Amino acid sequence: MAASQGTARDRVGLGWRGELAAGILSNLAHVDVLEVIADDYYHGARAGIAALRSLARQVPVSLHGVGMGLASTIPADPRRLQAMARLMKEVQAESWSEHLSFVRAGGVEIGHLAAPPRTPRSAAGAIANIALATRIVGSAPLMENIATLVQPPASTLDEAGWLTHILDGAQVPLLLDLHNLYANAVNFGHDPEQMLLRLPLDRVGAVHLSGGHWIAAPGGGQRLLDDHLHDVPPAVFALLTVLARQAPQPLTVIVERDGNYPSFEHVLDQLELARAALRAGRSA
Repeated sequence: MAASQGTARDRVGLGWRGELAAGILSNLAHVDVLEVIADDYYHGARAGIAALRSLARQVPVSLHGVGMGLASTIPADPRRLQAMARLMKEVQAESWSEHLSFVRAGGVEIGHLAAPPRTPRSAAGAIANIALATRIVGSAPLMENIATLVQPPASTLDEAGWLTHILDGAQVPLLLDLHNLYANAVNFGHDPEQMLLRLPLDRVGAVHLSGGHWIAAPGGGQRLLDDHLHDVPPAVFALLTVLARQAPQPLTVIVERDGNYPSFEHVLDQLELARAALRAGRSA
């Protein structure tokens, strides 16, 4: 792919948050795409859904789920999938995504995106749940890698191998969260770039960028916590450049921010840094 073609088709956008709404609506010319947390609208009022539908007519919108827990040996809840199907139809969103995590077991909601044991059995559960989700929603989800502060016990596959097994088996695109990848790599003694290059980068459909902060680790040392409260670090922008150099397909990049909001001018600067990282990779 020529650099000019790749750069022209790559997109950079934001996660929609109420605190950023005024800035987003005033700067739509600088935002290529928006990602909306779907769970906030599953049982939303008609006015809220109508507003979201109106937004989707002005800028491409993707729906992002957080509560399905598709990476589990437990079957996914059809009611959540039906809610996503209704929302996709009502909003006319261009795509939807979820996490390769589990969020409940034995009827208990753990309130967290947790990494299951990375085994062929958990991969098979994820593949079955993704197939169910695709049938009910009517389109396949992009599936996101998650950050974890604890290596999943009883794992027999490493993260890259487990992710690839699921993507191949389910035949779905990857929503590659580069800060999650970076955090897992540095927390467990791996090289982030080498970890990135082990993934099937031709299957990446979208990218998340975010930031985090260092916390004390049990037994001493530090671990990087993915918190979405800080700027994207330079090392993660560098990984985006590597990805853009290796992946031939257009990339949709979403900058996530969930609190500690800076000025919107600063948010726009983060988008421009993402565009610069993409250009650097495409021109290499």
